[in-house]
Amino acid sequence: MVEVFKTNVADVLQADYLIELIHANCPTYRANFDLEDCDRILRIVDGNGSVCASTIIALLEKHDFEVEVLEDIL
Repeated sequence: MVEVFKTNVADVLQADYLIELIHANCPTYRANFDLEDCDRILRIVDGNGSVCASTIIALLEKHDFEVEVLEDIL
């Protein structure tokens, strides 16, 4: 499953740091950022099931980043 988040990550160095942090804390997750998007998108995939959004939010907020789940709009 894929979960998509809106963030305030400003640059590639921050994104790389957070990706390493996410992978260290959640080894089955694969994360990537789209910093070109106006919402500074963070996408996370878990090949073993669903992504725990609250874990990701807590992890990023602990490091002083803003993050929220980006809801699907159909």
